[in-house]
Amino acid sequence: MNNTTVLITGVSGFIAKHCAVELLNAGYGVRGTIRSLSRSAKVKDTLAKHADTSRLEFAETDLESDAGWNEALAGCTSVLHVASPFPASPPKDERVLIGPAVQGTLRVLRAAKAAGVERLVQTSSMAAVYHGHPHDTTAPFTEADWTVVDAPGVLPYEKSKTLAERAARDFVEGEGSGLHYSSVNPGFVLGPVLDADFGASAQIIQMFLKGKYPGAPRLSFPCVDVRDVARMHRLALEADVPSGGRYLCVAECLWMIDIARAIRSQLGEAARKVPSRVLPDWAMKLVGFFDPIARQIIPELGREVRVDNTLTREALPMTFIPAGEAAAAMARSLIELKVV
Repeated sequence: MNNTTVLITGVSGFIAKHCAVELLNAGYGVRGTIRSLSRSAKVKDTLAKHADTSRLEFAETDLESDAGWNEALAGCTSVLHVASPFPASPPKDERVLIGPAVQGTLRVLRAAKAAGVERLVQTSSMAAVYHGHPHDTTAPFTEADWTVVDAPGVLPYEKSKTLAERAARDFVEGEGSGLHYSSVNPGFVLGPVLDADFGASAQIIQMFLKGKYPGAPRLSFPCVDVRDVARMHRLALEADVPSGGRYLCVAECLWMIDIARAIRSQLGEAARKVPSRVLPDWAMKLVGFFDPIARQIIPELGREVRVDNTLTREALPMTFIPAGEAAAAMARSLIELKVV
């Protein structure tokens, strides 16, 4: 039995639920923040299918309010700051997204520092690493790379994740003496969903399974299984390494068509509607005239992303689930939940 209680912000989210399962099964106590306690029973029911929830509790907080954070952090020695705004479509004003991401992160850090928290792991993103660089970049991105937020075509979400991580690191350097900080930067997160409250990556796989796309756009992603994301968060809490670690949570980079093919090959008839061909760039550009979500990915068409996370693998003993298996696991879980 581990006497440590870890606060997980935004515990109802896709990644955060997996982090809760990982920590509970490792013997930690978990306190999850949630914007309304009315949702706590549903989250607990989901987690109870995968872990002993006798040491699970909830606290009502919001990233945009100071209320409740002192109570949420009372008795916690560590924090996984997972919560972050993720809109279904690009906001008209990017400040609506960037403000809560940056100020919410600083709010959690200040409260954690005041509460005497020993370790804090921030869920950042590969979105904070590889955007805004020349389209023809061939060198792999590493832990040292950052998204260029003022480059043309960088989306509000990518800016929000970059600026939130930058703000956290500046805070720890300037005001966070004694707080051990690190970030986990997941790529395109695949793997099993635990309930019908899932994120944007699962929505794409869901649309694949429903046959909503005639083909797979020429997009390349750094991919990872959500179970590995959760494990990396735990290892970042436990590892005997200096503060300041930046851990790129990527198993491998795949084209969207490779993800589709992995699902088709592993699920057979159940994946019959999943695209089997690449969608030409001109077709995506045509769709972009009418669909704002499609429009925002047009600048990324044809760009092959490469990642070298050797330093991450050396710092944390990670062996990643292959991305194709992760994609199939996500598709299978969506079918089992009857949401396709």
